[in-house]
Formats: sequence, structure tokens, C-alpha cells
Amino acid sequence: MKKIICLIGLCLMAMLGCSAEKHEVTETDVPASDARILYVGRVDFTNPEAPLYTYPGVQIMAGFEGTSIRMKAKPKSGFYMAQVDEQEPFKVDYFTREDTVTVLAEGLPEGRHVVKLMNIIEGYEMRPEFYGFILDPGKDLTDPPALPQRKIEFIGNSITCGYGVEAQAATVRFSYDTENHYHSFAALTARALDAQHLVVARSGIGIFRNYNGPYDGNPAIAMPALYGYTNFNDTTQLWDYSRFTPDLVCINLGTNDASTGRFNKTKLREAYALFIQQVRGKYPQAKIVMLSGCMLSGDRLHAVEDALNAAVKEANRKGDLDVYRFDFSPQDGSLGYGADYHPSIKQQEKMAGELVPYLRELMGW
Repeated sequence: MKKIICLIGLCLMAMLGCSAEKHEVTETDVPASDARILYVGRVDFTNPEAPLYTYPGVQIMAGFEGTSIRMKAKPKSGFYMAQVDEQEPFKVDYFTREDTVTVLAEGLPEGRHVVKLMNIIEGYEMRPEFYGFILDPGKDLTDPPALPQRKIEFIGNSITCGYGVEAQAATVRFSYDTENHYHSFAALTARALDAQHLVVARSGIGIFRNYNGPYDGNPAIAMPALYGYTNFNDTTQLWDYSRFTPDLVCINLGTNDASTGRFNKTKLREAYALFIQQVRGKYPQAKIVMLSGCMLSGDRLHAVEDALNAAVKEANRKGDLDVYRFDFSPQDGSLGYGADYHPSIKQQEKMAGELVPYLRELMGW
């Protein structure tokens, strides 16, 4: 009798074990191709499971259920700023990671949450890729957060990228771990105006002459020649301008054109005039604001301002009255410097503080 009871008990245990195994719940693996994930910026979806991007400021957003969330991305591909709900944003290091998965939040209260990611460095060397999210067992993405209706495109150089803003002194040489577009005037301005923003910017680039380029420039590798592609210096994919139609375009170029040695001021003015036409051809309804500063001073600043003024005046004369000018205050060191004498975080905040009220009035925002 005891043997029969034991056999029955063993059978029950085996059945329960099988049942538990069948009902075991695994983590929810959300691919990057999930339609509920929002992307803002120039993103290459050639491989929808691994979207690729090289410009700073690319944003990835989603709503989700559960108490935790992890992200998956290409190892050794850079840095992100992450924010979950209204918590303080924090920096995510993929630059030194050997694996693809990193924790963004744990111990959240049960319910619905929102995650926001921003690629914060220039990724042309590392070519970052995003692979998706991992959620609690049985949980899923929810409807995505609503995006702001306003849209701004920022075209620029290292200042727009946020080059060296986290460095503590001008004598610190640039490294990717001190670059952070989240603290740039562009990102700050977009947040202050409750606007989506797209970035086309690269350190060292100019309107006709890149940093330390020849007198007559190197237009084949300056911004106008590269502007039409999804990723920097990658001619394999043209950008589809219908994917992001800005209300406003802010262009901050010229610092590198006038950076070192002598430069052709006539070509500088001509390049500005032609680029205004190029941008206008893509965005017939947008207002275009041409910016100067804040790293130039003296004769070089005056040369850039003169070229900008002439280009804008020519556009206005030809009937394009939605092209404008704005000058940032030149930096003087009182707010510190970032790497290689680039704007510090405080200087970038000052720039945004100057630009935001001007744009509010211009756009009626």
C-alpha cells in the first residue's frame, strides 16, 4: 500500500513539474522593428532589427508595462542619455560595454511607463545600432508617448554636437566621453520650446571650408555636399526629407570656415547663399534662421557675420522673406570652457537662453 501511495505521489510531482515547465513565463524581448517604438532623427532602417544612425540627437521612445526595462544596442558604439518617466536623465555607457544589454530601470511601480533615449555623440566612426528592449515576463509595450507637434532641424558643427561640454577645462583634449548633445544649445532649445528636433551636425565641418582647410575650401566634403545623406559621409543612402518636415531650420556654420589661416570670403558668402537655396528646396514652408558664434571673435567673426548678412539679404531680395539672422554672444571664458576651448555646459545654456525668446517671438510659440 505504501508503495502505491509513493508511486501516486511521484506521478503527481512529475505532472506538476511538467505543468510548471509548460507555464514558465519568459522575459518579453521587444525587437527594434516594433511599430510602437518611435524614432526621431536621421535613422537608417535598411536592417529594421538594427536601425543605424551617426548623427547626435537621434531619439528613441516607447511606452511600456512592468517594473523594469533594459535596452539592447551595439557594444562599443557610444553613449546615450536615458530618462524613464519624469526621473532624472542619466548617461548610458555603451562605449566600453562588451555585451549588448544594459539596465535602464528596475523596481518601478507596476503600471505604464515611458522611456526616452538620445544618442549623444557623433557616431560616424562607431556607427551605433539599436536592437530593442527587454521587459518583465508577460509585459509588453504600450501606446507610444505623443510627440510634440513643433519640429526644428539644427544644422551645424561641433557646437551643435555638444563637443567637449563635459570637460572641465579648455586644455582637456576631446574624447567621446565628454561630448554630450543633450546639453547642447540645440537640445536645450528644443526642450524649452516643446519641439521635436533633428540634427545634422559634425565637428570640424564648414559651409565651404572644413577646419584648417585650403584657402578656397574643400566643398566636396563640406556640409552642402553631405547634407543629402542619411548618415554622415555615407553615400549609400539618400535621406528621405518627407520623414521629418521642420517648421524651423537653424543653421550654425562658419566657425570652421574661418577657423585658421586665410580663407576666401567671397566663396564663404556664395556658399551660404547656395545652401539657403538648397535647404529651401527641401522645406518650402519652413523659416530659416542663420546663426553666428559663439567661438569666433574679432575679424573672423565680422567676416562670418558679413557673409551671413549678405546671403540673407540676397535671399530676401529674391523673394524669400522667411530667412533670418541671429547672433550668439561670443564666449569670453567667464562661464568656463569645454574641451579645446569649446562651449561649456553653462555657455551652451546661455546660448539657448538667448535663442529661445527670439524663436518664440519669430514662430509665435
